[in-house]
Amino acid sequence: MERRKLGDTDLLVSALCLGTMTWGEQNTETQGHAQLDYALDRGINFLDTAEIYSVPPRPETAGSTERIIGSWLDARKCRDKVVIATKVAGRGQATWLRGAPTELDRKNITAAVEGSLTRLRTDYIDLYQLHWPDRPLNLFAEQTTTFRDLPKGPENPIEETLAVLDDLVKAGKIRHVGLSNETAWGTMRFVQAAEAGKGPRVVSIQNAYNLLNRTFEMGLAEIALREKVGLLAYSPLAQGYLTGKYQGGARPPGARTTLFKRGQRYEKPNVENVIDQYLALAKEFGLDPAQMALAFVTSRPFVTSNIIGATTTEQLKTDVDSIDVVIPPDLEKRIDAIHQVSGNPAP
Repeated sequence: MERRKLGDTDLLVSALCLGTMTWGEQNTETQGHAQLDYALDRGINFLDTAEIYSVPPRPETAGSTERIIGSWLDARKCRDKVVIATKVAGRGQATWLRGAPTELDRKNITAAVEGSLTRLRTDYIDLYQLHWPDRPLNLFAEQTTTFRDLPKGPENPIEETLAVLDDLVKAGKIRHVGLSNETAWGTMRFVQAAEAGKGPRVVSIQNAYNLLNRTFEMGLAEIALREKVGLLAYSPLAQGYLTGKYQGGARPPGARTTLFKRGQRYEKPNVENVIDQYLALAKEFGLDPAQMALAFVTSRPFVTSNIIGATTTEQLKTDVDSIDVVIPPDLEKRIDAIHQVSGNPAP
């Protein structure tokens, strides 16, 4: 398994990162432990979670994914073998987490870190990420490719958020800081604030990136490369839609969209047509469509790690095996040709 440098740190993380957000909802603790054992055996040393996981976020399961990782760490005594990334909830959502609307202020961040440390059964977090910005933005399924005006609403200054994180770094509770669901403007503001001595420099950004959503390339990719704020790509399979399992309105038993009806981001006009084209292309090149989609993401020079997730052992093996798939120049040209016509149908 290839290892890549996390930002400008001394940490080397695997090119594939094990996503864990289904643990505690679609996966049991035993299944989560089995996935962790398999991933570690295959050379994956990078784990991603969040205080609000499992997904879909709800009070009954909040923190369950971190607890499953924590019980595994305690049982296997392997904390030194893994790099753990978790996240603090951004503004306004998950109001049940701390009895009030979440925001990225000192009270919330401090409480979130302490909670994650307890559930993970560790005394430090390698990468602590801001799950989404502390300012009004159109995110997730509401995101579009058009921009008209700044949404109105409260926000905590980036400098104040960094000051809290700086104290936590100095206390040894977190090692490095990252962003998630952030824009080019927001990323550069964090970089500039750190350069002005306002706190730790961000080392990564976790955003959606896949064949249906390559918007990261239009501004953030240059920042990732020049500023060493590498992409941790989430939803590389577009929540499973790029496998083809939802084509034609299919809803397989036990699948996330079937269970939770949270696939709106990938149910926009023209998405199914574009997926058909990628499925046909994978077949033409003799590739598993999931592995083609994953290999494309992993091979991008601005990607530090590709976050894979699975609910079954078979899915996880397919995902991990994608590390051996090469995207030849002729296939990349064909992928780019589809993208040129279709654009980003699921931003």
